Amino acid sequence: MLPSKSLPAAAHTPPRTIRLMGVPLDFGAARRGVDMGPSALRLAHLQSALRQLGHRVEDIGNLLTPDRDAVAPDADATFEVIAAVCADLASRTAAAVREGVVPLVLGGDHSLAAGSVAGVATALAERGESLGLIWLDAHADLNTPDTSPSGNVHGMPVAHLLGLGDARLARLAGERAAVRPEHVVYVGLRDLDDAEKHRLRELQLHAFTMRDIDERGLRAVMGDALAIATQGTGGVHVSFDLDWIDPSDAPGVGTPVPGGATLREAHLAMELLHDAGRVLSMDVVEVNPILDRHNRTAELAVDLLASAFGRRIL
Repeated sequence: MLPSKSLPAAAHTPPRTIRLMGVPLDFGAARRGVDMGPSALRLAHLQSALRQLGHRVEDIGNLLTPDRDAVAPDADATFEVIAAVCADLASRTAAAVREGVVPLVLGGDHSLAAGSVAGVATALAERGESLGLIWLDAHADLNTPDTSPSGNVHGMPVAHLLGLGDARLARLAGERAAVRPEHVVYVGLRDLDDAEKHRLRELQLHAFTMRDIDERGLRAVMGDALAIATQGTGGVHVSFDLDWIDPSDAPGVGTPVPGGATLREAHLAMELLHDAGRVLSMDVVEVNPILDRHNRTAELAVDLLASAFGRRIL
């Protein structure tokens, strides 16, 4: 494990072009409703929050995603749909990075990250660079179809990004894996399956649990996470699942786990990501308006994204 690094002081950064991509995908989750996540985030005034910070915002709308009720309810059909959506998303995130634009992907369930991250990794690989990945989540999402207790694909994207599991999702960045184990960092884990624990140790993935945050503080943990994800990489993708935050603050998620990051810890994480100046792309996923209270979770997500893109207290 790398030693804790001092983080750069906050600085005003030049405006960026941010391209919003809605992915109303709910095939990877058991509970319905996350397909409405992109709309909930837009209704929470995401565009205006980013524009007020001086950024140029392009919204390409939602990617075409089939109606779940119109697809056969079996595992193979589910993987076919998710793979097709993720392939489309990968081509779009790769194009954005090639153009110097920040792809901000609005989910939808977390299976979409197999596509968003693969696309960014592809664009970096074309310039001879690797991608760092910071995974903010209560869960490791490291199962494969043969280890998953539930069969839910939103519990598998990191495995697919490492080249494991179903080939339709594991090869979206080409023959090689989208990310290398040494460049993947988890922050805030607190609910893992036994097979995931085994795979974390086997692959020697960097994982900071909520205990690490409790004992060392969020700032120290994020300092290490950024040092790991930026060492030898061309930049960082941040995949942000709203269940990373304690459900008392973010109730509108499908798989809530008590004991998550506090509201202030979440803001600090976003502020530190911004200050580092190495974030190329980002997902915000698993907002479920059906389970929410007055769009509270989507509004919180927008508030946090503003911090990630440069909003400061002073």
